[in-house]
Amino acid sequence: MVPDQALGIVSIGEDGGWSVRFERHLRHDPDKVWRALTESEHLAHWMPCDIVGERRAGAPIELPFWPDHVAKYDLSGEPLHGEIRVWDPPSVFEWTWETDRLRWELTPEDGGTLLTFTTWMGPDAKGAANAAAGYHVCLANLEQLLDSGSAPRLIDADVAPLERRYEVEVAALQA
Repeated sequence: MVPDQALGIVSIGEDGGWSVRFERHLRHDPDKVWRALTESEHLAHWMPCDIVGERRAGAPIELPFWPDHVAKYDLSGEPLHGEIRVWDPPSVFEWTWETDRLRWELTPEDGGTLLTFTTWMGPDAKGAANAAAGYHVCLANLEQLLDSGSAPRLIDADVAPLERRYEVEVAALQA
């Protein structure tokens, strides 16, 4: 089970698209957190895919899922595509993942870094709850990686309890 961290804040935009915003107070300097957000050797511990491509604003990227994700979820193995929108080390990293947009903001604070992660998605409510639960688990693994140097395999996480919690959040916004 994932540690009981604060739930992300789910919202729905005027266009019907969903977003979720997380804040995490990390006990590490922005440079260390930035490396964990952007380097393949670290991404493998907490993100379901790698980010392949030049690191600069406007650069196209490929997002190949790690082999254990391809096997577990019977994925095609073909990479998804995106583009880096903002590349401002070590403060802001924003990129697209097909139609979704992901923005990572790092703000130095006493004793570490405030990580603010926001993702904007399409109009699928079930997909929004699922994505929120998945990113919740990803962030828990990221924090564990930063704290200890390792993290459990992402594919072994039980996201069902978190999906139910986020489904309640989504349903409340649809009422």
